[in-house]
Amino acid sequence: MFNFAEFNKRHRSAIIEEWIRRLQTEVGEQYAQRPREELEGTVSGAFDADYHVMIHNDFGHINKFIEKITRMRLEAGFRLSDVQKAFELYRRTVVPLLAKETTTNEFQQSIVKINHCLAYTIHRFSDLFQKMHEEKILEHNRILEEKVRIRTAELRESQLKYKTLVEEITDGYFVVQDEIIVFANQAFCQMHDYEPHEVLGKTIYQFIAPESREHVSEIYRKSIRKRGAPRILEYLRLTRSGDSFATEILAKTTHYDNRLSNIGICRDITERIKMEERVREAERMAYIGQITTSLSHEIRNPLSAVKMNLQILKKNLPLRGNDSRRMDISITEVMRLEGILKELLDFAKPLQLNPDVIQVNDILRSSVDLLDTKSREEDISILTDLDSQMPVFIADGERLQQAFINLILNAMEASDKQGKIWVQTSYRTEKSQKMACIIIKDEGHGLPEEFLPEIFKPFFTTKTKGTGLGLTNVNRIVEAHHGWLEAQNRHPHGATFQITLPMEENHG
Repeated sequence: MFNFAEFNKRHRSAIIEEWIRRLQTEVGEQYAQRPREELEGTVSGAFDADYHVMIHNDFGHINKFIEKITRMRLEAGFRLSDVQKAFELYRRTVVPLLAKETTTNEFQQSIVKINHCLAYTIHRFSDLFQKMHEEKILEHNRILEEKVRIRTAELRESQLKYKTLVEEITDGYFVVQDEIIVFANQAFCQMHDYEPHEVLGKTIYQFIAPESREHVSEIYRKSIRKRGAPRILEYLRLTRSGDSFATEILAKTTHYDNRLSNIGICRDITERIKMEERVREAERMAYIGQITTSLSHEIRNPLSAVKMNLQILKKNLPLRGNDSRRMDISITEVMRLEGILKELLDFAKPLQLNPDVIQVNDILRSSVDLLDTKSREEDISILTDLDSQMPVFIADGERLQQAFINLILNAMEASDKQGKIWVQTSYRTEKSQKMACIIIKDEGHGLPEEFLPEIFKPFFTTKTKGTGLGLTNVNRIVEAHHGWLEAQNRHPHGATFQITLPMEENHG
């Protein structure tokens, strides 16, 4: 019987050592430069605090540790995302060890505990980090206002010093009078992709996405009337190109050039929101995985018994007429259900990669060869156009082949008799990053436009048969390789799926 507490105690030193090594090599320059003695202290503290949460459901230690590490990292100028990655290293370090020592059910139970602990830790840390950061900004703002008040007699000099200080703030800083921007620092202009002279004199709403304008306008009017307007506001900012991004404003009503004004400090919170979404999605997936694993085990054994008995009956009974065909159909359907169960179990398991040096063209050729018989039966042609300049790189070839076969099978299902499927590769460089591009396209019926944003979500399917996990698993494999998967319809008909993979060339 697996004992998670004993497992943590037994591997404590090894986990802490590997955690420190990853901090120094994988997270960022700031961690790489920290003294080892400090990292030993913080990592040991994090490990012991996690242990109390997962084993004793005691959050006291982790709360104290979070407050301590937040102050340490904020004072040292660490980025929020880097510290979040540092917490995540516990999972990445422990999971391989767990996989070696646990059954599937024990592994899932342990992962649920780990995910619950990390979700709580990262949420609480992010909130505290943000709060302390805001307090620093508010204190900075208070100091600026005090300086302006004290140096009223030297107004012009004071304004110049004030603007100089504001320009040094990495967050966007702006002043609004009667809905018109009268001052904006360089960071504000860069956030919206405008030059400073293009910002001054424009209404604040020109830099707010349409879906957020009414909300921001209402809060602005309340702030002018001093009627309970919130000091912190989340909205979507609008850039010159028309893109919108999640943004947070810390606002204050005051006087600027002897006029009632609104001073705002805005910062991009896209990464914070993405992290929150990833944590919520991880919790949801862990719960789904737990249920899926439990149900699959309950169903698999009866299915196996049914299939075995049907095969015995078919072999031993004198079947007449269509009875043999009916028996074959029953056996085929049982095998299809077993396939669905396997797909569900694969989805429930954490995705682990076994990277090695691969040639993606060879993997695609092998995938096409494996499907040759099926394509002939379906009377569908699979045509290849593989970039001869494609270099080798580091990836999990088995996982990628699984993804390629899944996409080609989907293309075959969407194709009519005598249809064509194209499998193509290209090699390119983007901003000094070498990329492998894999395209699989067909001339089938295409995808309804309204479904395109949904097709990679778990359990979403337009088929009458299937679990809706095929494209989800393909997307998981691609994202595990730090790549991305895109889908679009072809003109006049058909669909294109494109995988883009950054190439890791460290063959050592």
